[in-house]
Amino acid sequence: MRRHAVIMGLTVTVVALNLRAGVASVGPVLPEVRAGLGLTGTVAAVLTMLPLLCFGVLAVAAPGLARRAGIEPVMMVALLLLTAGLGSRVFGGPSLLLAGTVVVGGAIAVANVLLPPLIKRDFPDRVGLMLGLYTMSLAGSAALAAGVTVPVGNAIGEGWRGALWIWTLPAFMAAVMWLPMLNRSTRQPQRRIAESSLARHPLAWQVTIYFGLQSMMFYAMLSWLPTIYRDHGFSPEAAGVPMSLCGLAQIPVALLLPRFATRAANQVVHIAVSTAFMGAGMLGILIAPTAAPFLWAVLFGIGTGACLATGLSLFVLRTSQVEDTARLSGMAQSIGYLICACGPLLFGLVHDLTNSWTVPLVMLLLFLIPQLIMGMLAGRARLIFNSPALSINPDQTQLVSRRLINQIQCSLPPTKDLRHETADLS
Repeated sequence: MRRHAVIMGLTVTVVALNLRAGVASVGPVLPEVRAGLGLTGTVAAVLTMLPLLCFGVLAVAAPGLARRAGIEPVMMVALLLLTAGLGSRVFGGPSLLLAGTVVVGGAIAVANVLLPPLIKRDFPDRVGLMLGLYTMSLAGSAALAAGVTVPVGNAIGEGWRGALWIWTLPAFMAAVMWLPMLNRSTRQPQRRIAESSLARHPLAWQVTIYFGLQSMMFYAMLSWLPTIYRDHGFSPEAAGVPMSLCGLAQIPVALLLPRFATRAANQVVHIAVSTAFMGAGMLGILIAPTAAPFLWAVLFGIGTGACLATGLSLFVLRTSQVEDTARLSGMAQSIGYLICACGPLLFGLVHDLTNSWTVPLVMLLLFLIPQLIMGMLAGRARLIFNSPALSINPDQTQLVSRRLINQIQCSLPPTKDLRHETADLS
């Protein structure tokens, strides 16, 4: 049984490692891509923005697909599409590159949504550990792709096409590792009560807006921080180092924080401290960008890694059933990544209008205020669907949420059935 859990955990981790590399690998070779295909600046901007738009637009379909077909089959199709998109986007001109990018973004969008509910269902007593591995894999794969894409491409001698195609191999490996998971039956049972719209729940919007704003901060800096440092006199190679350090700083935080956040009575302090680290890094870049660029990058990386880890944890901690986790994950990532996609464009537009980096950086710092407010509201010990939505016969997927219910008894008097179930569990 333990061996089976280890294999499942390894498989989930390998899948998560593929959910950023295909996107993060484009930036390092973008000049070569533009030169090789004759892309205009507008098309290049669309190329970098497309994955985020796909994350937002296509994520909403994932919960319904999983409800009809099951998590494992839908994830299998997503991994196959990811492999096909990564492999095909490099073999043609601009049209095929853009089409392949849409396929890659759509596949990742679906996988992004389905992994949190799968972790909630299959690792009820190891939610913090698995969320940590999941978040660490996202951050680590992005940092890895940013650092090794160009050297690997040079090593195999195929230029930017080979550098991007190489990421097809880990995606194919993840699809192969996922095959045994298809033997599991995971179609969701019918709910005992009428399904309520998440849009009617303030807590769902608080989680969504927090997730979107913290993602917007990261992707805005990911897009523009190297350019900021180049304008301050750094060489192209040196200008990319702070962002690489930012990615590396996220890894240990993303691994460890969910284990503490999922065990805490609430996540208010975690969100406040994470946002403070993010703000400290951005403030340093604003006031004295060249005084301690590595320090500012590490502070910002700790903050963004912690905010992402906490945001993903909220999908699990604010719902009581796997299906609700999938729905909240879909809503938060769909709307959240649409918010996120506006960040790099708005940052660049403000810079162009003001011919200054000060104003767009101040703008991002001001966005930390609603991020903090929404995060602290979302971090309170609450459930979107309270205990009456729990089925009479408990299963392992509800154990973590029941612990949370025990922590928030003051918010809803326990029903007779729930008291029976709690007694049975003990």
